[in-house]
Amino acid sequence: MKLTNKSIVLTGGTSGIGRALVECLAETNQLIVIGRDAEKLDQLKRDWPSVITYNADLSDVKNVHSIAHSIQHQHPKIDVLINNAAVQFTPFFNDDRFEFDSIQHEINTNFTSVCALTHGLLPSLLAASSSRIVNVNSALALVPKASSAVYCATKAALNIFSQSLRYQFEGSAMGVQQAFLPLVDTKMTSGRGKGKISALSAAFEIIAGIEKGNKDFDIGMTRFLRVLLAIAPFAAKKLLKGS
Repeated sequence: MKLTNKSIVLTGGTSGIGRALVECLAETNQLIVIGRDAEKLDQLKRDWPSVITYNADLSDVKNVHSIAHSIQHQHPKIDVLINNAAVQFTPFFNDDRFEFDSIQHEINTNFTSVCALTHGLLPSLLAASSSRIVNVNSALALVPKASSAVYCATKAALNIFSQSLRYQFEGSAMGVQQAFLPLVDTKMTSGRGKGKISALSAAFEIIAGIEKGNKDFDIGMTRFLRVLLAIAPFAAKKLLKGS
């Protein structure tokens, strides 16, 4: 699938990887961006007047359901849904900084909203002659780290959900793809880790993977991790544990 003249729904498009995807795709496609920060959405519209924006809190399931219904009604044909938005909280469960409410917030934003948007936009996706659901995932779906236990679990869930959904629509014109990212230099990863790739590099790789039609594609050091996990799983787990 060539990402030109497509109708594309993108979550988390106001910063980081999502913003980089907007920069790469807005000129040649109709972009529909879902974001929670109204000011950033307004700035996005000023920078890219052709982009259609929807303000929604993906941690609020009822809000996601309502937005999906609105988009589906106003855009009866959607070619691509890119589920990119995610949050990550790093305190350990026994840390005084850990907040109980963060559990549901993280699960809803990273996983439940993906399920809800997929279901809500399904009629528009199936109306296209060829469509894709692209779930932006993480190397932490393959091997967890000690911190961000809930984040790791949501990404593992996203991996299984994507595979199962792919089975459900075998033989249809809709494909399900996943991009497994390494550590990317965004606000979410500020002050953590080394050897990060830029958000723009991640966006380029995601677009390339979509256009090649790869079902699951690894980006950057995730390729090395996948190989290491196959030949030396203990070493792979040790490597990620304290990352």
